[in-house]
Amino acid sequence: MNGRFPSRRLTRRDLIKVGGGLLAGAAGSALASKSLLQPVGVARAESAAMPIDSVQGAVAAQAGAFDLHLAATDGWIAINAPPIPPFHPDNVAPAGLTTYIFGFRDVTGYTDAQVTGQKMKAQLAAPIWSLDQEIDFKLKISNLGLQIRPDLIDSHTVHFHGFRNAIPIFDGEPHSSVGTPITRNLVYLYRPHYPGTYMYHCHFEETEHVHMGMIGAVFIKPLLNQQNPGHMYAYNDTRTEYDREFVMVAHEIWSEAHWCDSHIQLPEWTDYKADLFLLNGRAYPDTLLPPGGGHNPVTGDLIGPPGRPDLRYQPVSSLVRANSGDRVLLRFVNLGYTELSMRLSGIRLRIVGRDAMPLVGPGARDVSFVTSTAPIGGGETADAIFVAPPFVASQALNDSVGAYNRYLLYNRALGHMSGGAGAAYAGQMTEVRIYAAGVPAQTGPNT
Repeated sequence: MNGRFPSRRLTRRDLIKVGGGLLAGAAGSALASKSLLQPVGVARAESAAMPIDSVQGAVAAQAGAFDLHLAATDGWIAINAPPIPPFHPDNVAPAGLTTYIFGFRDVTGYTDAQVTGQKMKAQLAAPIWSLDQEIDFKLKISNLGLQIRPDLIDSHTVHFHGFRNAIPIFDGEPHSSVGTPITRNLVYLYRPHYPGTYMYHCHFEETEHVHMGMIGAVFIKPLLNQQNPGHMYAYNDTRTEYDREFVMVAHEIWSEAHWCDSHIQLPEWTDYKADLFLLNGRAYPDTLLPPGGGHNPVTGDLIGPPGRPDLRYQPVSSLVRANSGDRVLLRFVNLGYTELSMRLSGIRLRIVGRDAMPLVGPGARDVSFVTSTAPIGGGETADAIFVAPPFVASQALNDSVGAYNRYLLYNRALGHMSGGAGAAYAGQMTEVRIYAAGVPAQTGPNT
């Protein structure tokens, strides 16, 4: 070493920043001279001087009102799993919480103060949302920044994974579209043509941001729903009708990487080894607990399930409840890096769609198939329908709804069924509970 060269190596983050700066400069020149990518309804990042919750100015003029408002930030969650010293639980986590995350929050209808007050209050998994086929949908994203890591001046995007025919400006892949800098807002416009189950995630520094928790499920409801009020279908095929739906977002955590981010360290991603496994942001048996209790109307803060304030940032339950004879749609989403084998013991699943594509062959031939186990690779989705079997009183257990029969839904990769040192079941497992009657109609997925 002769001293003529800097000793600090360029990281992947440095290279992306340099590349992003060059791209931004080139794009700015092109836009200034040719006004490229300016179709009606295109969204722009607002001025940093504008309030974070403002819908005035450029976004209001170009995109109009929005249907959903997501805030991107960081936060802490609670994972019920055996210790993994020194990474889990994190020693700098607030009382009752264990794991540092990045994530999204639904702040639709919040005031300016309520939105900015959600910094450091991300949730996992991200909010579930849906669109109606052929009806335009506008999604606003606000970047609140990272409170624990203010040194990471990362932009955020919403990449609607698998959405077909999106123009580049709305794709969320930052090299071909735009990111949302800290304190800025962006509105995405979608015109959905293809029903099915999709996923979304931040595509900026995607290895880190996806793994840290900026992930969620989104689905497009078919025209058949609009044409047949009171009925629900997974696709434009009457054979995919269902009575209830439940989204299962599978995710995994490498606790060392999350610890590194909270301790201002850089993980070596080639050493990746997931050791905590979640459904909708929770590990069994917390997957069986009810959904969160909404949000505080004054502060906008999330409220945990009864008696479990530690789960306030993991508001989505994975418990499946249905009456005998109900047709139940399970929307599986794998936003981890390892393959799933989701098994429903004692009930047969009919796989009717994969990756937002109905399993229909030439001439509308039904090519769906029946199985007890749904294999789902990383970045894939699967739609499975089952008919709730008859209630058997002699095998009944009881809960707050009444007598039920229990069936286990779990990942057959049994390494994902344990947490930490494997001392207890603490992974990707939940229950399907079948009642003779009495389960009310759903008000939304997973309710």
